[in-house]
Amino acid sequence: MDTRNIDEKMLDSYSQTVSGVFQKASSAVVNIEVTHRGKASGSGFVFTPDGYIITNSHVVHGARRIDVSFVDGHKIEAQLIGEDPHTDLAVIHVGLYGLNFLHLGDSSRLCVGQIAIAIGNPYSFQCTLTAGVISALGRSMRSQSGRLIEEIIQTDAALNPGNSGGPLLNSLGEVIGVNTAVILPAQGICFAIPSNTAEFIATELMRNGQVRRGFIGVLVQNVVLPKGLIHMGKTPVESGVSITSLEQGSPADRFGLRVGDVIVGMDEQMVSSIDDLHKLLTKAVIGHEYKLTVIRDFGKIIVSIVPQLST
Repeated sequence: MDTRNIDEKMLDSYSQTVSGVFQKASSAVVNIEVTHRGKASGSGFVFTPDGYIITNSHVVHGARRIDVSFVDGHKIEAQLIGEDPHTDLAVIHVGLYGLNFLHLGDSSRLCVGQIAIAIGNPYSFQCTLTAGVISALGRSMRSQSGRLIEEIIQTDAALNPGNSGGPLLNSLGEVIGVNTAVILPAQGICFAIPSNTAEFIATELMRNGQVRRGFIGVLVQNVVLPKGLIHMGKTPVESGVSITSLEQGSPADRFGLRVGDVIVGMDEQMVSSIDDLHKLLTKAVIGHEYKLTVIRDFGKIIVSIVPQLST
């Protein structure tokens, strides 16, 4: 058997796939130039035919002017629709219609090892393609606001400053992530926000201009629970979040939570850390009643609470 011919056919198939994605997707990828105290640039991609563009929050934050350039050289000023520093995502809009746009894929169906293709504008080299694989799934990283971003995609597709906000694509040309970060000086360790998160956040930003997160009015810290509580079956988790202060008039104050209470659950979901609580409050329906499982004075109680809109 001539293994050289087999290798050539495999390489040709891979090349055709990557090249085909580029041809399909590149016209929807844009270069973003931002003017604030100085100038900065990044990437983004059109995800609706009427000119809505997803990018990173850190690309457009504090911008006095946002200019978008398409691969054909057309340049137009964009308006900020909304940004969410907690997930490092933003939506901007240009007054153009009938644009080529990218479809958001289902990031919950990704597999380690599948092709990952990035298109962006590293160091202002417009419409640059790199390709690799998905290196890992389910990573987490801190946003600039300090909140944890969940289900981060790790890839070895080469990313550099300027790639931020550009799409990470699968072999079908669907967006599976929004490129957001690299570890310097490491090579081949790059991260993207999953497309399912991007779809949820973008929808909220387009609808409300912000992400409507639940607020209960507590300051908390992570604590390890006494082993006796665990052995007695009072809680299925080994840690929780202890309330260190309450905001007067907040839902926590009105519904009877106290300083020293330890929250270990919300409805059927466990709460073992501040990040767990943040994630559940992000998904909470404003005005809906939830049941908090609370450890108080070495006993377990249930406290009903109705989150309000965070301001």
